[in-house]
Amino acid sequence: MRVAIIAPGSRGDVEPYVALAKGLVDSGHLVRLVTHEDFETLVSSHGVEFWPFKGRVQEIAQGAAMRELLEKGSFFAVLRQMSKDARHGAVTLADGGLAACAGVDLVLAGIGGLFVGLALAEKLGLPLVQAYYIPFTPTRAYPSFLLRFPTWLGGVPNRLSYRLAQQAIWQGFRAADKVARQRVLGLPPAPILGPFSSDRMKQYPVLYGFSPHVIPKAPDWDERTHVTGYWFLERSAAWTPPPDLRAFLQAGPRPLFIGFGSMSSRNPEETAALILQALARTGQRAVMLSGWGGLRAAQVPDTVLMVDSVPYSWLFPRVAAVVHHGGAGTTAHGLRAGVPSIVIPFFGDQPFWGQRVFELGVGPEPIPRKKLTVERFADAIEQALNDEAMRQRAADLASQIQTEDGVARAVAVVERGMSQSLG
Repeated sequence: MRVAIIAPGSRGDVEPYVALAKGLVDSGHLVRLVTHEDFETLVSSHGVEFWPFKGRVQEIAQGAAMRELLEKGSFFAVLRQMSKDARHGAVTLADGGLAACAGVDLVLAGIGGLFVGLALAEKLGLPLVQAYYIPFTPTRAYPSFLLRFPTWLGGVPNRLSYRLAQQAIWQGFRAADKVARQRVLGLPPAPILGPFSSDRMKQYPVLYGFSPHVIPKAPDWDERTHVTGYWFLERSAAWTPPPDLRAFLQAGPRPLFIGFGSMSSRNPEETAALILQALARTGQRAVMLSGWGGLRAAQVPDTVLMVDSVPYSWLFPRVAAVVHHGGAGTTAHGLRAGVPSIVIPFFGDQPFWGQRVFELGVGPEPIPRKKLTVERFADAIEQALNDEAMRQRAADLASQIQTEDGVARAVAVVERGMSQSLG
């Protein structure tokens, strides 16, 4: 089977699809992954065909406009900016996707690549498998990542929240989708309310790459929908920790991990100073990840080590707690490591994951980035390190997640679904 995976986004968005692609390759399938130029090494190093479309997502994330919007924490404002960027890149993405899909048997896409993936599938007469790492199928069981109604209203508002979230995303990208369909693919525009009723959205498997112990399968989802477990991309066997990192970990008590992935801020030095004050107040050591956000401090004490990158699967089990922005991938690695998570969400699905960590009892209540203070951060650190019941719940949940093989299950679902659809 030949598969094209459409996966634009940040590294946290792309990495689960690389894991899924690698699983398909290991099962004997040919996989082409279409994503930004930034990720050539990431994709190719795992034996997956890399098919780039022009443009570097890091340049978008680090732009002045995006930095300001991320710091304000408004998803709708970020969505408007992303829709502007998408209109400029629609033709490029569709061109790259069309070349990658030549001769394949199946298109697979999540939220970031859903609309162009569906358009490509329509153009070429191919099946479309939806693959998400956050709930996107309407359900009465729990609210969408974007909207949350009071629980006493019952299940109807929960289901409505998904429809509204779908429309918020679709209307933001409708103009870009129209450009791609008309200029590149020669297709008519999708319906004004989106392509969610398309036959291709209803015929084939829908995959969810998270643990059922974290978010169970909704009772009102049909048999096509599968919660497989997380799609973890394991680190290369050739990777070894830098000597300074290994020495730092061995030099004292387990530190905290602190990093905000691709999230940017207008003043990373100010953020770093706030973090250092909270660490000093609580007497804690930390490994701080600079990341795309440029989190840095001109002078850090010897109780803090700044690193540019490190595999979470190696580092997180060696720290006392993880502090992060609540991205789906980072949250997953934190939960698998079995230590509490302190989530400081910026926007998008991050508040959803922060709230879920809190509801599971494996981390303090999330602190929105724009409400982060030295006092609140220090209190959260103390709770994460000293609440033994929380630490035990984190360890117990990790034991459950570690028994799952989400990639293998997802591959099996795709193979079974395709064999059934082909008769």
